[in-house]
Amino acid sequence: MIDSNRYPRLARIESPADLRQLPESELGEVARELRAYLIESVASSGGHFGANLGVIELTVVLHWLYDTPVDRLVWDVGHQCYPHKILTGRRDRITTIKKKDGLAPFPKRDESEYDTFGVGHSSTSISAALGMAIAAQRRDDHRKVVAVIGDGAMTAGMAFEALNHGGDVEPDILVILNDNQMSISENVGALPRMLARLMASRTLNRIREHGKKMMKRDGFLWRVTKRWEEHAKGMFVPSTLFEELGFHYTGPIDGHDIPLLVSTLRTLKELKGPQLLHVITTKGKGYAPAEREQIEYHAVGPFDPQAGLVKKAGASKPTYTEIFGDWLCDMAAADPRLYGITPAMREGSGLVRFSKEFPQRYFDVSIAEQHAVTLAAGMACEGAKPVVAIYSTFLQRAYDQLIHDVALQNLDVLFAIDRAGLVGPDGATHAGSFDLSYLRCIPHMLVMAPADENECRKMLTTGFLHDGPAAVRYPRGSGTGAAVSKELATLPIGKAEIRRRGHGIALLAFGAMVAPCTKVADTLDATLVNMRFVKPLDEALILELAKSHAALVTIEDNAIAGGAGSAVAELLNAHGIQVPLQQLGLSDRFLDHASREELLASDGLDAAGIESSIRRRFGNLLVVPPLRSAV
Repeated sequence: MIDSNRYPRLARIESPADLRQLPESELGEVARELRAYLIESVASSGGHFGANLGVIELTVVLHWLYDTPVDRLVWDVGHQCYPHKILTGRRDRITTIKKKDGLAPFPKRDESEYDTFGVGHSSTSISAALGMAIAAQRRDDHRKVVAVIGDGAMTAGMAFEALNHGGDVEPDILVILNDNQMSISENVGALPRMLARLMASRTLNRIREHGKKMMKRDGFLWRVTKRWEEHAKGMFVPSTLFEELGFHYTGPIDGHDIPLLVSTLRTLKELKGPQLLHVITTKGKGYAPAEREQIEYHAVGPFDPQAGLVKKAGASKPTYTEIFGDWLCDMAAADPRLYGITPAMREGSGLVRFSKEFPQRYFDVSIAEQHAVTLAAGMACEGAKPVVAIYSTFLQRAYDQLIHDVALQNLDVLFAIDRAGLVGPDGATHAGSFDLSYLRCIPHMLVMAPADENECRKMLTTGFLHDGPAAVRYPRGSGTGAAVSKELATLPIGKAEIRRRGHGIALLAFGAMVAPCTKVADTLDATLVNMRFVKPLDEALILELAKSHAALVTIEDNAIAGGAGSAVAELLNAHGIQVPLQQLGLSDRFLDHASREELLASDGLDAAGIESSIRRRFGNLLVVPPLRSAV
């Protein structure tokens, strides 16, 4: 429970209706308490941090001025939704965020009526808000609709598709561009440079605001001055981009100045048509370490707020992301054709070292997954060997480009797919549950899943040297601790590895599932195969095992529907082989947020769950001791 002595105003706010009972003069103190409470809460439990600190004042003012949840407030991505959650009835549960049965890390419709649109991926807010505004207007509903989008999210094409449409249909909608000059890492590209010029151009705004005080809107002088304003904008600032798209531009203004926010938003709230307000904020505002080190404090684990983040001693096992990052630099040194591409995930995908050692071959394309894939296709057309480093869930956003621009033309593009399978605390929006299903149905694709770190390095080399599109998908975090060879060795394509010869049942494990199946195979005296390749399968081995074993079991950390197990079933069916086949994988549901281990266990994909499922299905085929019950 919140300490009412330390947070006297925040303790009284159970909903925005309570906030709206306070006078404007107290909003600054509410923001101060909210910032301190957020720092205390995230320090104790971990979570997204810097972006949330940057929107404290904006969040307070929006919920104070607008009649939420009747008025719609749509957040983009959701990295900045913690203050929103605290003010909307979830204050005392904020430390449960990302934990099993706790609050979701992003806005979630079935968690609160104030979460008007579920989100996790970037750049959806304007489209969603536009849809809400259009639907409301068509039924003569005068509720207000506000979308809050960051300057990083504004680099995605979807945001401009929505602006283009919104300026055409002209609904009553306010888009707030929250500009802190950061995505997870520094923004790149021409748009951020344009916004930076806007920040520096205060002259026009001072002239315009002074002029508005001197004339009436419906007078001749107003119309003349309005025409002058449109021309002047082009001279002083490049805000005409938004104006030409049909959105009246206001700003930039200080997003931490509560009186200025209140007066500006109060005016914009009453205006008709599409409006865009440009606010300038500081990521990590109010916590000095987060202001200085904005990348490190984007998302954090528990920490001491007095000491800040303390660098941990080197982990005993490298993560798969680190394995990829080291391989990328080694392969780039060996082959000048290699180019590395990331859609704004330099840190998350392991490209920091590569960006420094090979800056001329490093491309951060901002939050533009579709462009990243087709950019790689264009490079491959000219003899380059591009590597697209991307999360499994983000590759979904570029599926058409993957098929149409890369695979259809059989181009040499390697996809290094991080966060495959269950990622844990970030929840369903970030889970890589479907990549095996959506990759293996594409002609020309080579699809691999490593069982350990050394195999990951070999697969990356195999895919890079392969003629045609290839994908290596690997999980978040560390592997088994396998020793990693420095050589750039390859694997024979389409060949699996028998890890253990047993009797009765053969376990066909894919990728990260090999590790838990090792113990199960020993317990059940089963054959264990590290399948390695999802496409092409080791057909000869599977057919041999089908003849020499009483049953087959496939295990994968991917959706069962259309996954690797389905590929095995299709192969057996094509050859008319009728052998009992059990397919274990992710069930047909979106798994909530929890630790990766908890989620795997909940779907029966830990060692105990796998063994239990096999015993239930094939107990009569086993000649091993029965499963011991837990004490």
